[in-house]
Amino acid sequence: MEEWVEKSVGEIVEINPRETIKKGTVAKKVAMDKLQPFCRDIPGFELETFSGGTKFRNGDTIMARITPCLENGKTAKVDVLDKDEIGFGSTEYIVFRAKENNDADFIYYLVTSPVVREPAIKSMVGSSGRQRVQTDVIQRLRVMIPNLKEQQIIAGILKSLDDKIAVNRRINENLAA
Repeated sequence: MEEWVEKSVGEIVEINPRETIKKGTVAKKVAMDKLQPFCRDIPGFELETFSGGTKFRNGDTIMARITPCLENGKTAKVDVLDKDEIGFGSTEYIVFRAKENNDADFIYYLVTSPVVREPAIKSMVGSSGRQRVQTDVIQRLRVMIPNLKEQQIIAGILKSLDDKIAVNRRINENLAA
């Protein structure tokens, strides 16, 4: 087992990476109300004409940057898009994309952990009720990171638990129907 190293979040992820969707294009939209508190999966989307918003791809982690959505745990890992498709959503998302030699699942679990969430919440500024995370604070945040192989092992364990939760949720939905 190798030593973990301290890095800034900005060294391991791209924050709000640039993507392009032409205005007027119909694309998948993930509205803030679609994100469930402390739930990895996105339960649905709408097809809407793009006129603006935060853009993302499968594998990205989206986190609410506005109060009270962040405090309520609105963070998800994007997996509702087709290959090479770009989706969009609220301008109140921060998008995290794993850089090379970092695991996208590990990044999701890191972003949802208190290691990132608590400093994000503490960094919020703005008028009461409309406070937002300061993205530069998150970018500079120092975290301890294992190598890629260990990231994959850790994320694999957590992902298997989330996968079981998702199966149980689907079973419950089927039983309720």
